[in-house]
Amino acid sequence: MSWRKKKQLEGHAGAIFSCAYDGKFLYTGSADKFVARWNLEEGIQDKFSIKFEQSIYALAIVNQNYLVVGLANGALHVFDLHERLEKHYFTQHTKAIFSIKLNVLKNQLYVGDADGNLSVWDTSSFKLLIYLPLDVGKIRDIAVNKDGSQFVLACQDGTFRMFETAFFNEIGTQQAHEGGTTSVLFHPNDESILITGGKDALLASWDLKSLRKLNSQPAHNFAIYSIVTNTTGNCIITGSRDKTIKIWTPQLAFIQRLDLKEGGHRHSVNKVLILADNELVSISDDGRIIVWDSGDNF
Repeated sequence: MSWRKKKQLEGHAGAIFSCAYDGKFLYTGSADKFVARWNLEEGIQDKFSIKFEQSIYALAIVNQNYLVVGLANGALHVFDLHERLEKHYFTQHTKAIFSIKLNVLKNQLYVGDADGNLSVWDTSSFKLLIYLPLDVGKIRDIAVNKDGSQFVLACQDGTFRMFETAFFNEIGTQQAHEGGTTSVLFHPNDESILITGGKDALLASWDLKSLRKLNSQPAHNFAIYSIVTNTTGNCIITGSRDKTIKIWTPQLAFIQRLDLKEGGHRHSVNKVLILADNELVSISDDGRIIVWDSGDNF
């Protein structure tokens, strides 16, 4: 398994903080206050774009038809991609929205902000189901398990916090990272295990039944902002403020480093996103979008 740079896309006039993929188009949100859309097959930006009043920190695709946009001022916008019209505008949050996560099986959307507030929305009606002022600091990342019964928050107070999705009760809390937990992922092959990354640059794994730490290791030089897995669960990918992407086995053994020498980013890697089993995209403060290809099917 060896990843290499496939293509690079440029067009934003500022750092890129967020991205979402609908199977054909990649949507990116930037400090330049634009959401742009990219045709990855052709490697070009198309004519679709939306201008906002604030930087865009979080994006999500809902029901393959709606683009949900979270802004630096806490505003939440919902756009119909087919009609190209704004359908909803919410001001439930008053501080920057850093994470938006879809739970397809429960028709729920989770939104976390810079003050540690969590809102849950019904994706059929976009009605607010519950608003939880958790007082945990910035909620930077959210992970949902495969059957949709649980979700986990990465919190600035250093914890990860687990919730069930029927009544939204908190069912587990664990202090995980000094300075803040910044990324979370249910293990692709065993969802009783959670993988976390922190501001301390450590990559850790946890037994969710006992909340016991299984492993912790130095993984990057600075905060780990993103953890994802490919569709077959054969590798884990991390992106960091240290400008690098790293590839790991499911057991968190190091495989490969993607950095500037490999044609990678000049500044912080803010998010990595799986496009296909052998293809991923990364976005950065350097304003570039890079598509990476493993060249095989694992």
